[in-house]
Amino acid sequence: MLRSFLLAILLLYSFVSLNKEYHREYHKNGAIKSQGWKKGDSREDFWKFYYSNGELREQGHFKNDLKVGYWYFYSEEGLLEMEGHYAHGKMVKWWLFYDTQGKVNHKCQLQKGVKNGYCLKYKNEKLKSAEKYSNGKKVKEWYDFSSFKKENKLSDLR
Repeated sequence: MLRSFLLAILLLYSFVSLNKEYHREYHKNGAIKSQGWKKGDSREDFWKFYYSNGELREQGHFKNDLKVGYWYFYSEEGLLEMEGHYAHGKMVKWWLFYDTQGKVNHKCQLQKGVKNGYCLKYKNEKLKSAEKYSNGKKVKEWYDFSSFKKENKLSDLR
């Protein structure tokens, strides 16, 4: 009985594994362009994309050919440019954007790829201003953190 169960599990795992294959694509210059798992024509699980100079461009997960989970994006020089969450192929939740020195420039709340909530702007790692957005339109901007705290709930920044 146990032997039959283990054999069934092994066959099921083999069947599922056969439906997915590792895919690589290359630039014209021969450098890797992308690599990750495919199930049929659909990208699945973890993927990496590269610039033609070989530097990593972006990395993250797919589900049914849509970006999901946490993603990282890099410049052609290999510096982190931005990172954040995807759901159903759209940018959601908090996103961090970096300057050319690798420091956080600003971070914004996004919903379906559009600013919706707060954007906090930094200079030399110090908070300089805050903005509030509603469906991509700026509602208000603050340059003084005490006035920002008076008008907003800090719990909204989660």
